[in-house]
Amino acid sequence: MNMQRNILIAALLVITYLMVLQWNNDYGQGEPLPASETELSAGNGDLPTLQTNDNSAEGDVPQAVEPDAGDIPTTSVQTAAATSDLIRVQTDTLHLSINPLGGDIVSLSLPDYPMRKDRPDLPFQLLEQTNNRTYIAQSGLAGRNGPDARANGRPLYSVEQTSYQMEEGSDTLTVDLRFSEANVNYIKRFTFTRGEYLVDVDYLIDNQSDSAWTGSLFGQIKRDQSGDPSSSSATGMATFLGAAYWNADNEYTKLKFSKLDDNRLKETVNGGWIAWLQHYFVSAWIPNAEQQHVYQTRKDSQGNYIVGFVSPAVNVSAGEQASISANFYAGPKIQDRLKEISPGLELTVDYGFLWWIAQPLFWVLSLIHSVVGNWGWSIILLTVLIKLVFFPLSATSYRSMANMRRVAPKLQALREQYGDDRQKMSQGMMELYKKEKINPLGGCLPILVQMPVFIALYWTLMESVEMRQAEWLGWITDLSLKDPFFILPILMGVSMFIQQQLNPTPPDPMQAKVMKMLPIIFTFFFLWFPAGLVLYWVVNNVLSIAQQWYITRQIERAAAND
Repeated sequence: MNMQRNILIAALLVITYLMVLQWNNDYGQGEPLPASETELSAGNGDLPTLQTNDNSAEGDVPQAVEPDAGDIPTTSVQTAAATSDLIRVQTDTLHLSINPLGGDIVSLSLPDYPMRKDRPDLPFQLLEQTNNRTYIAQSGLAGRNGPDARANGRPLYSVEQTSYQMEEGSDTLTVDLRFSEANVNYIKRFTFTRGEYLVDVDYLIDNQSDSAWTGSLFGQIKRDQSGDPSSSSATGMATFLGAAYWNADNEYTKLKFSKLDDNRLKETVNGGWIAWLQHYFVSAWIPNAEQQHVYQTRKDSQGNYIVGFVSPAVNVSAGEQASISANFYAGPKIQDRLKEISPGLELTVDYGFLWWIAQPLFWVLSLIHSVVGNWGWSIILLTVLIKLVFFPLSATSYRSMANMRRVAPKLQALREQYGDDRQKMSQGMMELYKKEKINPLGGCLPILVQMPVFIALYWTLMESVEMRQAEWLGWITDLSLKDPFFILPILMGVSMFIQQQLNPTPPDPMQAKVMKMLPIIFTFFFLWFPAGLVLYWVVNNVLSIAQQWYITRQIERAAAND
């Protein structure tokens, strides 16, 4: 009879596993949208054409501050759409499109970061302006004479060609956009560097008029309320999506959607930066570090969020020339590079409130990776190091559990002796613990001390872009995605079940039943966790089992000899 029951249970488990696999194939991983659905319809090959939007000065162009005139108000005028195609630029790290109307970056993808491991031909789309999503980088010259604050709309730049590509052997690529008005010549220059996600944006102003020119540089990021395409809520712990800026006094400040809705930021900052964050990637404006800038947030008439800066006014005398510049970063959250670009920019890798633990953990993980060259093995070795550091605390916890397991028969005898008399039962238990020199909380406290480290490691693996599409071995080709065959979650559940067998049985029958169900519950809970996180839990459980088994054997052998 027992044999038949075991066969039926095994068959049920196999059928359940196959059903989960089939569900995963059907619904678990959607195909990425083809280029025709993620970009606007092309007017020249696969180059998208421009949308006709209400890019009113009130919506897109901020107010500029002039020392002698206060705030220069902008006018609300609907601008006409440009009649030419977008300007396409390709470097080794960036594929982007620039709208000649205003010179905004309206599309930007990352060829080194495909949407999915099995689609290397489809780069991740960071910025875009389509019917489904708005996320663009804008910049211009506002103020009294700024061409972006004209009554008849933003300037329509001209270019020598509509397609630019960084050539082999060249380290930089320069794209010049030109505009002239009222005897003032403007060049909006984008400079791209090989291997870089940082773009230099310069305005060259040649004032050939008879009067002085005054204007202010602004840079901003416009984004709608759409979700994060690089994040998954399957784990129940979504990463931060929103804005952030840097102030030397308050340092790193995050701005959630709710804060952007309720309050408008307007703050004068020395240097600094302002950014939009999502899982793995960030876009940020970094103005001149030697000047004061007004950082501000607002919403346009279409409900899009705008976060950006306005630099101090620049005066260019008649017949003189001047230049104004800022940097724009759009790419992965690579901490070392972000730290070089601007102070605090590396904090956009958001490890949460335990960042002060997560940062050293990532440093150690990166150090291990520099030796072994594989992030999966690096996670395993880091887990081993953490277990070694906490070995004494874990040993204390496991000794307490082993002793509790050893006196379990005596506790059961007390229950039978005192029945429902809880007071006498509690007195008998305390006397037994005192006699056996057991601390009933000894198994919990050491584990609680370790929890902050384990949570910080969770966020380290969750947030670090280095884990994205990183291979381990065999069937695990992307540590940031779930195990396609759910092997690691099943191993995690099995290891958790084995670990439970080494623990003392809870005195309450109902609690004991709940504990027996936990491995099954956690297995299903971990099915859609990123493989790197599940790998960490599996290794941690296996090491815990080995340590707990060894300590339990020692205590049981000593008790037998007594």
